[in-house]
Amino acid sequence: MARRFLKILLAVAPAALIFAQPSLPASFQSRTIHSPEGADIFVRWGGSGPVALLLHGYAENSDSWAPLAADLMKDHTVVVPDLRGIGRSSKPAGGYDKKTEARDIRAVVTALGYDRTFVVAHDIGNMVAYAYAAMYSDKVERLVVMDAPIPGIGPWAEILQNPGVWHFNFHGPDAERLVAGRERIYLDRIWNDFTADPSKPDEATRNFFTATYAQPGGMRAGFAQFTAFSQDAADNRIFARVKLTMPVLAVGGEKSFGPLQAAIMRQVAVDVDEAVVKGSGHWLMEESPAYTVSLIRNFLDSPRPARARESAADPGERRVAPSEYVFPQHGNPGTGSSGVGDIRTVVLKGDPNQAGVYTIMLRVPAHTRIAAHSHQDDRVATVISGTWHIGYGDRFNEAKLKALPPGSFYTEPPGRNHFAETGDEAVEVQITGFGPSSTTYVDPSQDPRGR
Repeated sequence: MARRFLKILLAVAPAALIFAQPSLPASFQSRTIHSPEGADIFVRWGGSGPVALLLHGYAENSDSWAPLAADLMKDHTVVVPDLRGIGRSSKPAGGYDKKTEARDIRAVVTALGYDRTFVVAHDIGNMVAYAYAAMYSDKVERLVVMDAPIPGIGPWAEILQNPGVWHFNFHGPDAERLVAGRERIYLDRIWNDFTADPSKPDEATRNFFTATYAQPGGMRAGFAQFTAFSQDAADNRIFARVKLTMPVLAVGGEKSFGPLQAAIMRQVAVDVDEAVVKGSGHWLMEESPAYTVSLIRNFLDSPRPARARESAADPGERRVAPSEYVFPQHGNPGTGSSGVGDIRTVVLKGDPNQAGVYTIMLRVPAHTRIAAHSHQDDRVATVISGTWHIGYGDRFNEAKLKALPPGSFYTEPPGRNHFAETGDEAVEVQITGFGPSSTTYVDPSQDPRGR
């Protein structure tokens, strides 16, 4: 009897049994946090290590991050909230402008005891993430945005004229009545319009997300995300007066935003990497999860120099006090450093990979020894903090080291071999050269980049 019943179920609704609904790892903790902006935000978190904050989009909730969360939790603390009005978060009457939602998210991060984070976002999550990065720029290590416009930025006016975004203007009491009880029909139109694969999202995923939006007040709150776009555009034009300086990865699906995502972000950020997911539409976590997860992980983990914050008046102006140097949480020994894995690098001006003047700041951990090496460009350096021990020669020789306390100056002539070490304290050294730079070790076996 049981077998016969199972056959009938498979014949009637195979998709619902074959596919599992999206779900964050079962080990994640959960909590509802009250935002001072008048919303109760449901959040789940798990893993350990640097904090990665994931912000979902429309027609989904935080469970859409299941593939990425499962991967990142191996060596990151992953924080995954439901945005105001979506999923298990509360659905207040207002507050759906993205600046207010960014404050919700900040309340979540600090309530969990965290401060600086990576931020990864998709769809409407991009808009919240941009407001968050603009408002709390010193709290964002790196930013990933995926396949959605930013209201008021770049080709926003042209995007609004596209019939494909009809849902941007579909809201209000009449729209709520039309969709009531027909949420799946409405959401199918959005999923189908923006996918490159009609089978994605799959049936179980669609049913799961439909149920979350069919909750009392769910569609009203969902529509409110779009109602706020005019206010978002006004806020973003003000935010854009100061460009973001943290590294940004802009990802577009080949059959959706493609390279336009990076073009939009270059309007508001100075350090943007571009990635296009081949063959995918808008729903990157559903259509191409493995490749998209790999893109994000490689970006978050890459040894890329952090950049000092720019002046609000002019991107060329720099007035940076020592307390404002924003070193990354992990070693990122980029071009111009000695390549030692634990060295942390901040680019203050220019680019050591390109022709022209650059200035970098290095934080070298205590008890670090650097073998003899040289750089192709002419460089000068100043010790900012700690005592730096440096010598010249073709091999490390303690007898040739000179102790340089803070305020000391030294040179690194092009091709001149030198070596260094730190004592019981970390050392910060500011180096200026004329790029492109390079690092060549006298003994290649001592080059830490080859290990």
